[in-house]
Amino acid sequence: MFAVLKTGGKQYKVQTGDVLRVERLAASAGEKIQFNDILMIGGDKPTVGAPMVKGAAVQAEVIDEIKADKVITFHKRRRKHSSQRTRGHRQKLTLLRVTDILASGAEKSGVKEAVGSAAARVAAHDAAPAAKAPAKDAGAKAASKPAAKVAAKPAAAKKAAAKPAAAKKPAAKKTKE
Repeated sequence: MFAVLKTGGKQYKVQTGDVLRVERLAASAGEKIQFNDILMIGGDKPTVGAPMVKGAAVQAEVIDEIKADKVITFHKRRRKHSSQRTRGHRQKLTLLRVTDILASGAEKSGVKEAVGSAAARVAAHDAAPAAKAPAKDAGAKAASKPAAKVAAKPAAAKKAAAKPAAAKKPAAKKTKE
């Protein structure tokens, strides 16, 4: 039995026991995670999702956090400038071992869902303001006091209406010479 799963913007065809290098996930070594974005399950009775197979999942164990090979970018400006720049980058990856492929019952498995590190940072960022919300309520009470003082002041006299524009002078008459 095999499955096609989607993670990190890529698709992987996996079987039980396979070792994968996927884009970095928010999980530590030894943790068990579950991929719920399954595009297809193959075997005796293949199932193709539209776009995902409902209730299907792939469970995997995190082996390690690794870095990919270094990718070097070299920019050379020829002719008048004669300058060059070299930069390198090593993408962070998660090494996984597929332990199980579930054709159904993924919701009841109780295994943590695989979430990319970018999605985890966004979720943590969204959760942080919710934790600070009670502090804002206390600040709102303090901020409402000056607002009450402003409301208690009598309304300032409105500016006098602007003077009406002066009447235009008639155009000068042309004289013949």
